[in-house]
Amino acid sequence: MAGVRFENVTKVFRQEETGKNVVAVNNLNLEIPDGRFTVLLGPSGCGKTTTLRLIAGLETPEEGEIYIGDRRVTRTHPKERNIAMVFQDYALYPHMNVYDNLAFGLRNLRFPKKEIDNRIKEVARMLHIEELLERTPRELSGGQRQRVALGRAIVRHPEVYLMDEPLSNLDAKLRAEVRIELLELQRKLGTTTVYVTHDQVEAMTLGDIIVVMNNGIVQQIGKARELYEKPANIFVARFIGSPPMNLIKAKIISQNGLKAIINGIPLRIPEEKWEKLENYLDKEVILGVRPEDIREANVEKEDYVTSTIDVIEYLGAEVLIHFHINDDKIIARTNSEIEVSKDRRWNVYFDMKKVCFFDTITENAIV
Repeated sequence: MAGVRFENVTKVFRQEETGKNVVAVNNLNLEIPDGRFTVLLGPSGCGKTTTLRLIAGLETPEEGEIYIGDRRVTRTHPKERNIAMVFQDYALYPHMNVYDNLAFGLRNLRFPKKEIDNRIKEVARMLHIEELLERTPRELSGGQRQRVALGRAIVRHPEVYLMDEPLSNLDAKLRAEVRIELLELQRKLGTTTVYVTHDQVEAMTLGDIIVVMNNGIVQQIGKARELYEKPANIFVARFIGSPPMNLIKAKIISQNGLKAIINGIPLRIPEEKWEKLENYLDKEVILGVRPEDIREANVEKEDYVTSTIDVIEYLGAEVLIHFHINDDKIIARTNSEIEVSKDRRWNVYFDMKKVCFFDTITENAIV
Protein backbone atom coordinates (compact mmCIF):
# COMPACT_ATOMS: atom_id res chain seq x y z
CA MET A 1 0.00 0.00 0.00
CA ALA A 2 1.03 3.59 -0.53
CA GLY A 3 -0.25 7.13 -0.28
CA VAL A 4 -0.33 9.59 -3.16
CA ARG A 5 1.11 13.11 -3.13
CA PHE A 6 0.79 16.04 -5.54
CA GLU A 7 3.31 18.89 -5.34
CA ASN A 8 2.42 22.06 -7.30
CA VAL A 9 0.88 20.06 -10.14
CA THR A 10 -0.66 21.90 -13.10
CA LYS A 11 -2.25 20.30 -16.16
CA VAL A 12 -3.25 22.33 -19.20
CA PHE A 13 -5.26 21.20 -22.24
CA ARG A 14 -5.47 23.01 -25.56
CA GLN A 15 -8.94 23.33 -27.05
CA GLU A 16 -8.81 22.49 -30.74
CA GLU A 17 -11.95 24.49 -31.56
CA THR A 18 -10.75 27.76 -30.03
CA GLY A 19 -7.00 27.27 -29.89
CA LYS A 20 -7.07 28.39 -26.26
CA ASN A 21 -5.40 26.73 -23.29
CA VAL A 22 -7.65 25.43 -20.50
CA VAL A 23 -6.20 24.84 -17.05
CA ALA A 24 -7.75 21.55 -15.88
CA VAL A 25 -5.70 21.25 -12.66
CA ASN A 26 -4.20 24.40 -11.18
CA ASN A 27 -1.18 24.21 -8.84
CA LEU A 28 -2.53 21.18 -6.99
CA ASN A 29 -0.99 20.35 -3.62
CA LEU A 30 -2.69 17.31 -2.17
CA GLU A 31 -1.76 14.39 0.07
CA ILE A 32 -3.89 11.25 -0.14
CA PRO A 33 -3.16 9.13 2.96
CA ASP A 34 -2.09 5.50 2.76
CA GLY A 35 -4.93 3.03 3.20
CA ARG A 36 -7.73 5.61 3.20
CA PHE A 37 -10.77 6.01 0.95
CA THR A 38 -10.41 9.47 -0.61
CA VAL A 39 -13.15 10.93 -2.80
CA LEU A 40 -12.60 13.66 -5.39
CA LEU A 41 -15.93 15.49 -5.60
CA GLY A 42 -17.11 18.27 -7.85
CA PRO A 43 -19.18 19.24 -10.90
CA SER A 44 -18.36 18.25 -14.47
CA GLY A 45 -15.20 19.95 -15.67
CA CYS A 46 -13.82 20.66 -12.19
CA GLY A 47 -10.61 18.65 -12.75
CA LYS A 48 -11.35 15.57 -10.66
CA THR A 49 -11.06 13.02 -13.49
CA THR A 50 -7.92 14.72 -14.80
CA THR A 51 -6.44 14.41 -11.29
CA LEU A 52 -7.22 10.69 -11.33
CA ARG A 53 -5.67 10.27 -14.78
CA LEU A 54 -2.54 12.09 -13.59
CA ILE A 55 -2.15 9.49 -10.83
CA ALA A 56 -2.66 6.71 -13.37
CA GLY A 57 -0.10 8.16 -15.78
CA LEU A 58 -2.69 8.63 -18.52
CA GLU A 59 -1.91 12.37 -18.41
CA THR A 60 1.38 14.15 -17.77
CA PRO A 61 1.49 17.48 -15.93
CA GLU A 62 3.10 20.62 -17.35
CA GLU A 63 4.40 21.48 -13.89
CA GLY A 64 4.90 19.78 -10.53
CA GLU A 65 5.58 16.29 -9.25
CA ILE A 66 3.47 13.25 -8.37
CA TYR A 67 4.50 10.60 -5.85
CA ILE A 68 3.09 7.16 -5.05
CA GLY A 69 4.56 6.26 -1.71
CA ASP A 70 8.17 7.42 -1.84
CA ARG A 71 8.45 6.94 -5.61
CA ARG A 72 8.29 9.93 -7.92
CA VAL A 73 6.09 8.76 -10.78
CA THR A 74 5.46 12.03 -12.65
CA ARG A 75 6.75 10.60 -15.92
CA THR A 76 6.67 6.91 -15.12
CA HIS A 77 4.76 4.66 -17.56
CA PRO A 78 1.30 3.64 -16.27
CA LYS A 79 2.13 -0.09 -16.14
CA GLU A 80 5.06 0.64 -13.83
CA ARG A 81 2.99 2.52 -11.22
CA ASN A 82 1.35 -0.53 -9.61
CA ILE A 83 -2.13 0.98 -9.71
CA ALA A 84 -5.45 -0.48 -10.85
CA MET A 85 -8.24 1.55 -12.42
CA VAL A 86 -11.99 0.91 -12.51
CA PHE A 87 -13.77 2.80 -15.27
CA GLN A 88 -17.31 4.13 -15.59
CA ASP A 89 -18.07 1.85 -18.55
CA TYR A 90 -16.49 -1.26 -16.92
CA ALA A 91 -14.11 -1.75 -19.93
CA LEU A 92 -14.53 -5.54 -19.97
CA TYR A 93 -13.38 -7.56 -22.98
CA PRO A 94 -16.64 -8.72 -24.61
CA HIS A 95 -15.14 -11.82 -26.28
CA MET A 96 -13.66 -13.16 -23.02
CA ASN A 97 -15.51 -14.86 -20.18
CA VAL A 98 -15.32 -13.48 -16.65
CA TYR A 99 -12.42 -15.75 -15.66
CA ASP A 100 -10.31 -14.57 -18.59
CA ASN A 101 -11.22 -10.93 -17.97
CA LEU A 102 -9.96 -11.31 -14.40
CA ALA A 103 -6.85 -13.17 -15.53
CA PHE A 104 -5.88 -10.89 -18.40
CA GLY A 105 -3.70 -8.42 -16.49
CA LEU A 106 -1.97 -11.13 -14.47
CA ARG A 107 -1.14 -13.09 -17.61
CA ASN A 108 0.41 -10.00 -19.18
CA LEU A 109 2.55 -9.68 -16.07
CA ARG A 110 3.56 -13.34 -16.52
CA PHE A 111 2.20 -14.58 -13.20
CA PRO A 112 2.31 -18.39 -12.74
CA LYS A 113 -0.89 -20.13 -13.79
CA LYS A 114 -1.54 -21.54 -10.31
CA GLU A 115 -1.20 -18.14 -8.63
CA ILE A 116 -3.55 -16.60 -11.20
CA ASP A 117 -6.11 -19.31 -10.48
CA ASN A 118 -5.78 -18.87 -6.71
CA ARG A 119 -6.16 -15.10 -6.92
CA ILE A 120 -9.22 -15.32 -9.18
CA LYS A 121 -10.96 -17.83 -6.92
CA GLU A 122 -10.23 -15.67 -3.87
CA VAL A 123 -11.61 -12.52 -5.52
CA ALA A 124 -14.62 -14.39 -6.93
CA ARG A 125 -15.54 -15.56 -3.42
CA MET A 126 -15.04 -12.05 -2.04
CA LEU A 127 -17.34 -10.50 -4.67
CA HIS A 128 -19.83 -13.41 -4.82
CA ILE A 129 -19.26 -14.01 -8.53
CA GLU A 130 -18.06 -17.63 -8.41
CA GLU A 131 -20.98 -18.81 -10.54
CA LEU A 132 -20.29 -16.16 -13.21
CA LEU A 133 -16.74 -17.14 -14.15
CA GLU A 134 -17.75 -18.92 -17.37
CA ARG A 135 -20.13 -16.22 -18.58
CA THR A 136 -19.31 -13.43 -21.02
CA PRO A 137 -20.03 -9.76 -20.20
CA ARG A 138 -23.17 -9.66 -22.36
CA GLU A 139 -24.68 -12.37 -20.14
CA LEU A 140 -24.25 -10.24 -17.01
CA SER A 141 -26.40 -7.56 -15.40
CA GLY A 142 -25.00 -4.09 -14.76
CA GLY A 143 -24.29 -4.91 -11.14
CA GLN A 144 -22.53 -8.14 -12.07
CA ARG A 145 -20.38 -6.36 -14.66
CA GLN A 146 -19.41 -3.81 -12.05
CA ARG A 147 -18.33 -6.56 -9.65
CA VAL A 148 -16.20 -8.12 -12.39
CA ALA A 149 -14.60 -4.74 -13.12
CA LEU A 150 -13.82 -4.36 -9.42
CA GLY A 151 -12.49 -7.92 -9.31
CA ARG A 152 -10.13 -7.25 -12.19
CA ALA A 153 -8.63 -4.39 -10.18
CA ILE A 154 -8.50 -6.29 -6.88
CA VAL A 155 -6.87 -9.40 -8.31
CA ARG A 156 -3.71 -7.45 -9.13
CA HIS A 157 -3.05 -6.46 -5.48
CA PRO A 158 -2.07 -2.89 -6.47
CA GLU A 159 -0.78 -0.18 -4.18
CA VAL A 160 -3.60 2.19 -5.21
CA TYR A 161 -7.12 1.73 -6.60
CA LEU A 162 -8.40 4.47 -8.91
CA MET A 163 -12.16 4.59 -9.57
CA ASP A 164 -13.75 6.93 -12.09
CA GLU A 165 -17.50 7.19 -11.33
CA PRO A 166 -17.79 3.38 -11.34
CA LEU A 167 -21.43 3.28 -10.16
CA SER A 168 -22.94 5.93 -12.43
CA ASN A 169 -24.36 3.38 -14.93
CA LEU A 170 -26.32 1.51 -12.24
CA ASP A 171 -29.91 2.25 -11.25
CA ALA A 172 -30.51 4.02 -7.94
CA LYS A 173 -31.33 0.90 -5.90
CA LEU A 174 -28.38 -1.11 -7.20
CA ARG A 175 -26.06 1.87 -6.86
CA ALA A 176 -26.91 2.10 -3.15
CA GLU A 177 -26.31 -1.64 -2.66
CA VAL A 178 -22.98 -1.71 -4.51
CA ARG A 179 -21.87 1.45 -2.69
CA ILE A 180 -22.14 -0.32 0.67
CA GLU A 181 -20.41 -3.41 -0.71
CA LEU A 182 -17.60 -1.25 -2.07
CA LEU A 183 -17.14 0.45 1.28
CA GLU A 184 -17.00 -2.88 3.13
CA LEU A 185 -14.55 -4.22 0.56
CA GLN A 186 -12.19 -1.28 0.91
CA ARG A 187 -12.28 -1.60 4.70
CA LYS A 188 -11.37 -5.27 4.35
CA LEU A 189 -8.54 -4.73 1.86
CA GLY A 190 -7.19 -1.54 3.43
CA THR A 191 -5.80 -0.36 0.09
CA THR A 192 -5.47 3.32 -0.76
CA THR A 193 -8.48 4.21 -2.92
CA VAL A 194 -9.11 7.37 -4.92
CA TYR A 195 -12.70 7.66 -6.10
CA VAL A 196 -14.10 10.27 -8.48
CA THR A 197 -17.76 11.30 -8.39
CA HIS A 198 -20.09 14.26 -8.86
CA ASP A 199 -22.63 12.60 -6.53
CA GLN A 200 -22.39 14.10 -3.05
CA VAL A 201 -24.32 11.20 -1.48
CA GLU A 202 -21.70 8.77 -2.79
CA ALA A 203 -18.93 11.06 -1.58
CA MET A 204 -20.33 11.50 1.91
CA THR A 205 -21.15 7.81 2.27
CA LEU A 206 -17.85 6.43 1.02
CA GLY A 207 -15.16 8.97 1.77
CA ASP A 208 -12.86 8.92 4.78
CA ILE A 209 -11.64 12.15 3.22
CA ILE A 210 -13.48 14.27 0.65
CA VAL A 211 -11.66 16.67 -1.67
CA VAL A 212 -14.07 19.23 -3.15
CA MET A 213 -12.83 20.69 -6.43
CA ASN A 214 -13.97 23.45 -8.78
CA ASN A 215 -12.24 24.95 -11.83
CA GLY A 216 -9.18 22.80 -11.23
CA ILE A 217 -8.69 24.13 -7.69
CA VAL A 218 -9.23 22.36 -4.37
CA GLN A 219 -11.96 24.22 -2.47
CA GLN A 220 -11.91 22.20 0.77
CA ILE A 221 -10.59 18.93 2.17
CA GLY A 222 -12.22 17.21 5.12
CA LYS A 223 -14.61 14.62 6.47
CA ALA A 224 -18.24 14.64 5.41
CA ARG A 225 -19.52 16.21 8.63
CA GLU A 226 -16.92 18.99 8.50
CA LEU A 227 -17.81 19.89 4.91
CA TYR A 228 -21.50 19.86 5.74
CA GLU A 229 -21.39 21.85 8.97
CA LYS A 230 -18.43 24.15 8.25
CA PRO A 231 -18.10 24.78 4.50
CA ALA A 232 -14.98 26.77 3.61
CA ASN A 233 -16.78 28.95 1.10
CA ILE A 234 -20.07 29.53 -0.68
CA PHE A 235 -19.26 27.04 -3.44
CA VAL A 236 -18.92 24.18 -0.92
CA ALA A 237 -22.00 25.40 0.96
CA ARG A 238 -24.06 25.21 -2.23
CA PHE A 239 -22.55 21.95 -3.51
CA ILE A 240 -22.77 19.89 -0.32
CA GLY A 241 -26.23 19.06 0.99
CA SER A 242 -29.56 18.22 -0.58
CA PRO A 243 -31.27 20.65 -0.47
CA PRO A 244 -28.15 22.84 -0.25
CA MET A 245 -27.42 25.41 2.41
CA ASN A 246 -29.68 28.47 2.25
CA LEU A 247 -27.82 31.72 1.61
CA ILE A 248 -29.44 34.94 2.84
CA LYS A 249 -28.30 38.56 2.71
CA ALA A 250 -27.76 40.03 6.18
CA LYS A 251 -26.07 42.98 7.91
CA ILE A 252 -24.02 42.80 11.10
CA ILE A 253 -24.84 45.40 13.75
CA SER A 254 -23.90 46.03 17.39
CA GLN A 255 -26.97 46.16 19.61
CA ASN A 256 -26.36 44.75 23.09
CA GLY A 257 -23.97 42.35 21.38
CA LEU A 258 -23.72 41.42 17.70
CA LYS A 259 -26.86 40.82 15.69
CA ALA A 260 -27.61 39.96 12.09
CA ILE A 261 -30.36 42.01 10.47
CA ILE A 262 -32.53 40.05 8.04
CA ASN A 263 -35.45 41.84 6.43
CA GLY A 264 -35.20 44.57 9.07
CA ILE A 265 -35.31 42.11 11.98
CA PRO A 266 -32.25 41.77 14.27
CA LEU A 267 -31.35 38.15 15.14
CA ARG A 268 -29.02 37.55 18.09
CA ILE A 269 -25.65 36.02 17.21
CA PRO A 270 -24.08 33.66 19.80
CA GLU A 271 -21.08 35.14 21.63
CA GLU A 272 -18.66 32.49 20.34
CA LYS A 273 -19.07 33.96 16.84
CA TRP A 274 -18.54 37.60 17.82
CA GLU A 275 -14.75 37.78 17.59
CA LYS A 276 -14.60 36.80 13.92
CA LEU A 277 -17.56 39.00 12.99
CA GLU A 278 -16.40 42.20 14.70
CA ASN A 279 -14.57 43.34 11.56
CA TYR A 280 -17.87 43.18 9.68
CA LEU A 281 -19.79 45.67 11.83
CA ASP A 282 -22.26 47.65 9.70
CA LYS A 283 -21.32 45.55 6.66
CA GLU A 284 -23.25 43.16 4.47
CA VAL A 285 -22.54 39.44 4.83
CA ILE A 286 -24.11 36.23 3.58
CA LEU A 287 -25.76 34.13 6.26
CA GLY A 288 -25.84 30.38 5.55
CA VAL A 289 -28.31 28.05 7.24
CA ARG A 290 -29.10 24.39 6.58
CA PRO A 291 -32.76 23.48 5.89
CA GLU A 292 -33.03 21.38 9.07
CA ASP A 293 -31.87 24.35 11.18
CA ILE A 294 -35.00 26.31 10.27
CA ARG A 295 -38.36 25.86 12.00
CA GLU A 296 -41.48 27.68 13.08
CA ALA A 297 -40.66 30.16 15.84
CA ASN A 298 -42.02 30.38 19.33
CA VAL A 299 -42.86 34.07 18.95
CA GLU A 300 -43.00 34.71 22.69
CA LYS A 301 -39.47 33.50 23.37
CA GLU A 302 -37.45 33.58 20.12
CA ASP A 303 -36.24 35.98 17.46
CA TYR A 304 -38.05 35.38 14.20
CA VAL A 305 -38.56 36.66 10.67
CA THR A 306 -42.00 36.61 9.08
CA SER A 307 -42.47 35.21 5.58
CA THR A 308 -45.06 33.49 3.38
CA ILE A 309 -44.97 29.82 2.35
CA ASP A 310 -44.65 29.40 -1.43
CA VAL A 311 -44.46 25.63 -2.00
CA ILE A 312 -44.73 22.51 0.16
CA GLU A 313 -43.04 19.22 -0.83
CA TYR A 314 -44.32 16.18 1.05
CA LEU A 315 -41.61 13.47 1.09
CA GLY A 316 -43.09 10.94 3.50
CA ALA A 317 -41.19 11.25 6.76
CA GLU A 318 -40.31 14.87 6.10
CA VAL A 319 -41.62 18.02 4.45
CA LEU A 320 -39.70 20.66 2.51
CA ILE A 321 -41.15 24.13 2.96
CA HIS A 322 -40.22 26.70 0.30
CA PHE A 323 -40.54 30.36 1.21
CA HIS A 324 -38.72 33.61 0.52
CA ILE A 325 -37.35 36.62 2.38
CA ASN A 326 -37.00 39.57 0.01
CA ASP A 327 -35.27 38.06 -3.07
CA ASP A 328 -33.73 35.11 -1.20
CA LYS A 329 -35.46 31.79 -1.82
CA ILE A 330 -35.23 29.52 1.22
CA ILE A 331 -36.01 25.87 1.98
CA ALA A 332 -36.76 24.47 5.44
CA ARG A 333 -36.80 20.74 6.24
CA THR A 334 -39.16 19.57 8.96
CA ASN A 335 -41.01 16.41 9.96
CA SER A 336 -44.28 15.57 8.24
CA GLU A 337 -46.31 15.92 11.45
CA ILE A 338 -46.08 19.70 11.20
CA GLU A 339 -49.23 21.12 9.63
CA VAL A 340 -48.42 23.82 7.11
CA SER A 341 -50.21 25.14 4.06
CA LYS A 342 -49.33 27.17 0.98
CA ASP A 343 -49.72 30.97 1.19
CA ARG A 344 -49.75 30.82 4.98
CA ARG A 345 -47.78 33.46 6.88
CA TRP A 346 -44.89 31.75 8.64
CA ASN A 347 -42.81 32.96 11.59
CA VAL A 348 -39.35 31.60 10.87
CA TYR A 349 -36.70 30.73 13.47
CA PHE A 350 -33.04 30.25 12.47
CA ASP A 351 -30.81 28.25 14.81
CA MET A 352 -28.12 30.91 15.13
CA LYS A 353 -25.71 28.51 16.86
CA LYS A 354 -25.47 26.54 13.63
CA VAL A 355 -25.51 29.26 10.98
CA CYS A 356 -22.43 30.17 8.95
CA PHE A 357 -21.37 33.62 7.75
CA PHE A 358 -19.59 34.33 4.45
CA ASP A 359 -17.76 37.34 3.04
CA THR A 360 -19.75 38.88 0.17
CA ILE A 361 -16.63 39.63 -1.89
CA THR A 362 -14.31 36.64 -1.38
CA GLU A 363 -17.22 34.24 -0.66
CA ASN A 364 -15.00 32.58 1.94
CA ALA A 365 -16.36 31.56 5.33
CA ILE A 366 -16.00 34.06 8.17
CA VAL A 367 -17.25 31.76 10.92
